[in-house]
Amino acid sequence: MDTSNDYMNLEVRIVDALKTVYDPEIPVNIYDLGLIYEIKVNDDNSVYLKMTLTNPNCPVADVLPNEVKEAVLHVEGVTKVDLDLVFEPEWTKDNMSDAAMLELGLL
Repeated sequence: MDTSNDYMNLEVRIVDALKTVYDPEIPVNIYDLGLIYEIKVNDDNSVYLKMTLTNPNCPVADVLPNEVKEAVLHVEGVTKVDLDLVFEPEWTKDNMSDAAMLELGLL
């Protein structure tokens, strides 16, 4: 059985789940916004996420990380989600995908 394909498939589904979570102040999903710095799927299908916010004083700082964890926990096959909220490196508009830049009229 090719387990590398299973992990890749799970990671794709995790990214899809992350794209359903939006920063309430910016009409772009958190993945395309560049708030997700790292996704790691472990052998036991637990997931490690490293994410940031657009700024440390973001009004949803206490809510958004939980929304992210819940979205990923609902992905079939995910057993657990550990999330680190970091502010280094600092988020900038350079983190955004081209699709996000286009959607916000920055391209």
